[in-house]
Amino acid sequence: MTTEAKTAINRDPHQTPSLIARWIHRTGFKDEPEFVLRVVQPALVGMIDGTVSSLAPIFAAAIASSSHTALIVGLGVAFGAGVSMGWSEALSDTGEQTGRGSAVVRGAITGGMTTLGGIFHTLPFIISDVHRALVVAGFVVAVELLAIAWVRKRFLGVSMRSSLLIVTVGGVITLSIGVGLGFS
Repeated sequence: MTTEAKTAINRDPHQTPSLIARWIHRTGFKDEPEFVLRVVQPALVGMIDGTVSSLAPIFAAAIASSSHTALIVGLGVAFGAGVSMGWSEALSDTGEQTGRGSAVVRGAITGGMTTLGGIFHTLPFIISDVHRALVVAGFVVAVELLAIAWVRKRFLGVSMRSSLLIVTVGGVITLSIGVGLGFS
């Protein structure tokens, strides 16, 4: 975290320049590192998992079958993965040893963000024309990957370029699996 960000957190909340810094201060976190550990990291894990892991089944179903099938598969994957990831996060660490905060809160954050990550690019399959839905879903995935990269840049100090590259590689690998299975 930059010196400016640390200063912004410790100032009076009415003088902080950043909306995020004001929110962190008002919610009772001591500083941005605590917020990153207890909120951003579980949310980021969920969003990355929901976005990337759901690509293969959704796109495979769309290519092999129809928009309706992709929609049903996508919803099943998004909700199922959300429960699984939320449960996994909550059971993996009580928070007492690591200082990561409430297991239930982290689980809810991770599970919720996993579900959202899977749902965003599932919703285009409401469009009955599967080719059009695939194009819209591809655009949505690009926006999701940009959002993930921005969060990594903003809170983890990773360069936007590096973050986009890493996140996109994971997305392309998973998407390739789905496309390959869809055409098999």
